[in-house]
Amino acid sequence: MSDIPPSRRLIVVFGAAVRPDGNPSPTLARRIAFAAAAAARYTEAELFCSGAKGDHGPSEASVMAGLLSETVDPSRIHLDEKSVDTLQSVIAATRFARAGRYAQCMICTDGYHQPRIRMLFAMLGMPATAIHVPHGGSRRYQIKMRTREAAAIPYDLVAGIGAILRRRRH
Repeated sequence: MSDIPPSRRLIVVFGAAVRPDGNPSPTLARRIAFAAAAAARYTEAELFCSGAKGDHGPSEASVMAGLLSETVDPSRIHLDEKSVDTLQSVIAATRFARAGRYAQCMICTDGYHQPRIRMLFAMLGMPATAIHVPHGGSRRYQIKMRTREAAAIPYDLVAGIGAILRRRRH
């Protein structure tokens, strides 16, 4: 990837719940707001919104794209509406980034989620940096999310190794 200009950046926005009325949850709204700010700062970057349809409303990716398109040129926004979890989102973003010859992915998600995502991008050999998204929610919510991430890291480590091995076989 050394022949790729460093200006080829892809802002990868990770999904979160959509409410029954089709609006973003507070977590998703926070990620969208920080993605919009990153898109304004990195005007050459394109955005990759990842998240399938959950329990309610349209896909997480389409909700993100709809709100982002209010301030970002829609031609810069790409959707992944198939990924249902973090590992699938990272794999899809990595494939998209490689196909588009992006030099790096910029991770747009909550701070508690970033270590796992950075680990997965590193495992797949895709350079990634984090966009600082402050923690939201109550202290109780933060503890819950950090506990969930602590359990998810070993799981995704094993699942990520499996994905790498499957990719090498094909």
